[in-house]
Amino acid sequence: MERKYAKAYTEVLEILKHIPEEEYERIPKNEIQFYENNCDKNYKFIYDESLNVKDQTISREANAVIVSIYMNYFANEKQKSIINEILKQNSIEAEKEKQQKYDVNNIFKTKLETNQSENNSSENLPIEINNKKDNFIKKIINKIKSIINFKSK
Repeated sequence: MERKYAKAYTEVLEILKHIPEEEYERIPKNEIQFYENNCDKNYKFIYDESLNVKDQTISREANAVIVSIYMNYFANEKQKSIINEILKQNSIEAEKEKQQKYDVNNIFKTKLETNQSENNSSENLPIEINNKKDNFIKKIINKIKSIINFKSK
């Protein structure tokens, strides 16, 4: 887990190199220092200047750090409210998914159905899993990135 965040800090530092200097100065130096002290020095992240910020491929952890930086130092009250509402909805949906996934009745029912289908079927078919949590987080990140892009234009 710690290694993921070390890589994320490396990505964040590289992204921050590409924001306007007056915006970079709004981030406290001790926070930048924390990222520098805890980043993965062996991991190389290349910021593609031909892409918008929102189109860069970065880790979920780096996205979370960028959201935090944006909320703390750049977002106005309306933007913070929107982001907080999205995060609240995300939390509610994640909790519902956990309740369904770990419901005692569903666990035994799913296990029973799985055993029956394995007995009745000679081959296992692939199953597509839709991770709503990832999609929702991507929506948040894309919204923030679009706000950042709008600001920088």
